[in-house]
Amino acid sequence: MTDLSDTNLGKAVDYPTAYDPTLLHPIARSVARTALGIGDELPFHGVDVWNAYELSWLDARGKPKVALAEFRVPAASPNLIESKSFKLYLGSHHQARYADPEALRARLAHDLSAAAGAPVSAVITPVHSGLIEALPGEVIDDLPLAIDRYGPPDASVLRCDEQTKVEETLVSHLLKSNCPVTGQPDWASVQVAYQGPRIDRAGLLRYLVGFRTHADFHEACVERIFLDLQRACAPVRLSVYARYTRRGGLDINPFRTTPGGPLPGNPRTARQ
Repeated sequence: MTDLSDTNLGKAVDYPTAYDPTLLHPIARSVARTALGIGDELPFHGVDVWNAYELSWLDARGKPKVALAEFRVPAASPNLIESKSFKLYLGSHHQARYADPEALRARLAHDLSAAAGAPVSAVITPVHSGLIEALPGEVIDDLPLAIDRYGPPDASVLRCDEQTKVEETLVSHLLKSNCPVTGQPDWASVQVAYQGPRIDRAGLLRYLVGFRTHADFHEACVERIFLDLQRACAPVRLSVYARYTRRGGLDINPFRTTPGGPLPGNPRTARQ
């Protein structure tokens, strides 16, 4: 599905009181990717890591249970899952009874896989299992820059030193974009790990700040960053990982990397 007019996006809705998988709203990735010049053969592989902090259900006796959940949607899936529909879907389990957490996990994986059009993994963990971690890399946010342009993102400001080859990981906590439907702000920390010509840090920071008034889904923003860096500097290896802050008990963390690169862990940062 690509038409958002018939969905609950940006509308007041009643909170679900019964399990309802039809609440999930898939959105075809092809629309945003066509605009970025991406064809059927993807120039990257990766995953969208979702974390749910408000998962709840009833056990066989009707006693409420709560837990954390991690979902991984492959970047090669034909659809992403719209976040508000995801929240409503998870909420529809609050009064549903399950014999054990595995029964719930299996149902979640089944429904989300059907919506994404590819296998989605689901892992349920106890609420006391989360640890706060720092996103590895050198933070570039304190560079002494004057900035007066906040969008749209401009890849022409990206520069690299062809004579200097490095392997490094850079982090910025200044990534902000906006929901393309509601206009609400989406805040994130972003990690860029690469091997190749040295990326000019001032240019990278200016580029990332250029998303500040940009409206797009999380996944499309990360794919744009990956492609723009790939085209500007042609690194041997590149990965882009954005850790977005949660809204409605869900955070979305898209990861894109050059083919053959490992998929990421799931560090919960201080802003999450």
